[in-house]
Amino acid sequence: MSEPKPAPKPKSKRSLRLALVVIVLLAVAVVAALWIYRHFSRSEPVWLQGQIEATEVRVAAKVGGRVASVEVQRGQTVDKDQLLVVLDLPEVRARGRQVQAQVEAAQAMADKAESGAREEQIRAARAQWQAAEQQAEFASVSAERIERLHADGVVPAQRRDEAVAKAAAARGQAEAARQAWEIARDATRPEDRRAAMAQLSQAQSGLDEVQVTLDEAEQRAPAAGEISVTVVEPGEVVGPGSPLVVISRSDDPWLTLNLREDLLSAVQMGSELTGQLPALGRREVTFRVDYMAPLADFATWRSARDLGGFDLRTFEIRARPTALVEGLRPGMTVLIDERSLQ
Repeated sequence: MSEPKPAPKPKSKRSLRLALVVIVLLAVAVVAALWIYRHFSRSEPVWLQGQIEATEVRVAAKVGGRVASVEVQRGQTVDKDQLLVVLDLPEVRARGRQVQAQVEAAQAMADKAESGAREEQIRAARAQWQAAEQQAEFASVSAERIERLHADGVVPAQRRDEAVAKAAAARGQAEAARQAWEIARDATRPEDRRAAMAQLSQAQSGLDEVQVTLDEAEQRAPAAGEISVTVVEPGEVVGPGSPLVVISRSDDPWLTLNLREDLLSAVQMGSELTGQLPALGRREVTFRVDYMAPLADFATWRSARDLGGFDLRTFEIRARPTALVEGLRPGMTVLIDERSLQ
């Protein structure tokens, strides 16, 4: 008879412990690999890109005309009050000459009303009055003398009456001469003088209006900056309010950056952001936030709702340099490390 086979030996406890150790090591390796992957995958920065912008000033004239000359070109740096464009306004100049003639005529009328009659006329009227006054006094003295002679019976009554009549007539002529002198002295009535001065003021106002319009012929820079666009060319006809040139103000640049709202936890009004400018050799510049506002719905980051996500709004951030940056120009790119916002 054959001998029965021995029963298989059960696994030892040592084998079980070995298996458990292997499993634990594998789990630790997986966790470590995940941690290393997540840690080192974040070592490379994720750059957020913004752009330097500046205020744009559109220079336009309040009147229309033909462009005589353009004194600047695109890319040129200009100072405040520097001449930009010259307009030809022949109609306004003709109107100015017409109004100037009206002012001169009104000034002459006002001078005449203020001074009254000429000095020669006044002196002649005064001389006539003084002569008439002397004749009246002489006639009065003669009449008194004849009156005494008549009382003594020397002259008849008719002679006395004639002397009295002559004295009265001479006194009347003297009074008329005095009034003529006063009229010559005060030849213009007060209301006439006021009317003449009002006409002069009206004409002067018209001249001032024409001068203001003529000043629009020379368009000057309202602020220092750089010419970004020249809209017109010499010879073109432009209407009132039409842009002539566009100036980018270089004295007040700012950074514009669009951020999803999940990156706004470290960004508030007054916060400082540090960015690099590739155009300036990766120079680091510090900006201070002074504007935050959500963009329109088209800029909203949409999630897949069937995966349990949610939408994220995009905010426009504006920040100005904390110090003057030489060479900073509108259009330059600014790079900000996303990790600095977390």
